[in-house]
Amino acid sequence: MWLLHLAAGFFGALLVGGMDLKAQESLLLKSLGLRARPSPKSPAPVPPLLWKMFHRRTLPLAKDQKPKDACWVEEFGVPGNIIRVFPDQGGFIHREEPQSWVCLQKRLYFNFSAVEEAEELTMAQLQVRFGQNSYHASGSGPPFELSLYRASQMALRGMSTHAYSRSLLVEQSFLQLHKSFLFNLTEVAKDWRTAGKNLGLILEIASPRAGELCSGLDSFLDASLLVVSLAPRHCKGGRAKRSSGYVPAGLSNICKPRRLFVSFGDIGWENWIIAPQGYLANYCLGECPFPLTEELNSTNHAILQTMVHSLDPEGTPQPCCVPVRLSPISILYYDNDDNVVLRHYEDMVVDECGCR
Repeated sequence: MWLLHLAAGFFGALLVGGMDLKAQESLLLKSLGLRARPSPKSPAPVPPLLWKMFHRRTLPLAKDQKPKDACWVEEFGVPGNIIRVFPDQGGFIHREEPQSWVCLQKRLYFNFSAVEEAEELTMAQLQVRFGQNSYHASGSGPPFELSLYRASQMALRGMSTHAYSRSLLVEQSFLQLHKSFLFNLTEVAKDWRTAGKNLGLILEIASPRAGELCSGLDSFLDASLLVVSLAPRHCKGGRAKRSSGYVPAGLSNICKPRRLFVSFGDIGWENWIIAPQGYLANYCLGECPFPLTEELNSTNHAILQTMVHSLDPEGTPQPCCVPVRLSPISILYYDNDDNVVLRHYEDMVVDECGCR
């Protein structure tokens, strides 16, 4: 009988521990801006620009290099600590009465549900790309015309594209289709955050020689929206200069950073975190003995507490060994909507410890 009670107590402890662990994970994911642990179903390839930006942020700082602002995206010259790439989820518009000069019409739609209310959107850049194998006009031929409209009324099936309201945003002529086009849509994207206003865009490509030049053009068209936003609560004004790692424990039990490598694979996050695979997080451990020295990064309160502890060790505890300087890391991952995100997270690496 006592075995049954022992087993019940053991499995009950495991259950409670598991629930606590799950609650802690949920709390951490929420602080990272995620509703739950992401589970990408069909992961999109990582845009080369995000890879480049990620690697640039992981480079160690030179001794004479000034720490970078953690909440400034220098590649675009705007504030921000979150960079997302939203894929186009719209479809092609098929016309019942084709117009001889129109190559294609496509609705572009980007789902902004992942952007939190507290975030300040600082930049939105639309990229329209054409495959390298797409047909292009010769240098002496007539140019293509690209027009980008903002839809202000939802298009219904069978409705002509000219039967609902739309406003022209961009109009551009070009000769070749194998290049990429970038359009600044920051103000439009800001307006999309208002409920009911994100009705997408209409992309139209036309040419006087449409029948000759536009065959199969829709097979090579791709569009995405790169959005930079700023989450102020994850911003502390600057990137701390990363230390060389940790201070070895050695023979001393004095308060100092100890080595701790966090592997995302070990905690089951490897399927949604793209990079890094892990990082050196470190932790603080050690005693704060009397008398406290300057090297222990002590506060006046800690010094007085240590003095009182030396007189009354039973009634007053020693100060605690805690992190006093932390530095950030950048993480490239898939969010709950399978978008590729590059995000900067503060207070992830323990650089220095102290007695407090």
